[in-house]
Amino acid sequence: MDVCLSSEQQPGRLREVPCTPDGCLEPAVEGSLQEDGTGGHPGDSNKIEPSLHSLQKFVPTDYASYTQEQYLFAGTKIVIQESIESYGAVVWPGAVALCQYLEEHTEELNLQDAKILEIGAGPGLVSIVASILGAQVTATDLPDVLGNLQYNLLKNTVKRTAHLPEVRELVWGESLEQHFPKSTFYYDYILASDVVYHHYFLDKLLTTMVYLCQPGTVLLWANKFRFSTDYEFLDKFKQVFDTTLLAEFPESSVKVFKGILKWD
Repeated sequence: MDVCLSSEQQPGRLREVPCTPDGCLEPAVEGSLQEDGTGGHPGDSNKIEPSLHSLQKFVPTDYASYTQEQYLFAGTKIVIQESIESYGAVVWPGAVALCQYLEEHTEELNLQDAKILEIGAGPGLVSIVASILGAQVTATDLPDVLGNLQYNLLKNTVKRTAHLPEVRELVWGESLEQHFPKSTFYYDYILASDVVYHHYFLDKLLTTMVYLCQPGTVLLWANKFRFSTDYEFLDKFKQVFDTTLLAEFPESSVKVFKGILKWD
């Protein structure tokens, strides 16, 4: 089983987490060492190798601090730049669970050369793992997240994957036909992890999920269930998707679902 590793390959510890008045979310692990085992200055985290600089179209947000977290999937060490200053810059438990599921079911899912779009990709762990497993990946998120997302994708996939993942802006429920016309964009899989929590865009999220799914598209959604609104979303999800529970991770309260859009 793949696990999330700290810089010294020790089990990670929980960090101070972003909270709202309605509760806190728990990131996967904490670490504070860079890949070389030294403590990093926040400004150093946004530097990218000269060979990759020309590919970096989005600039990472200048947060006060970043950490370099290490994960191991598909026999590959993955280094993710994270910051607890943004929900979109943290690897959440659902992402780790979905990566584990993808790795363990790669052949069954036929991920080699599969066209995949990830909703709410955050710092990019799921998209990176899908790319390592051979998929053609489009990683999407809000504009302020794209810089760090692209940084992590480039750092972990250039010269390591058959297909270099693409980064695109996707605001849930807005200008979907304009930016992702169905005549042009078709995906074998839509991936989403921990996109459901206490926020006010759940209806727009479901609208986006429905829009991106065409006949033959499979939606894989992993989520840590924290609030009653999470289960309310699941009920609405089941109304429009034929839903199968694929896996449960009791230690993290994460469930992985498969959804196939219902067609009248």
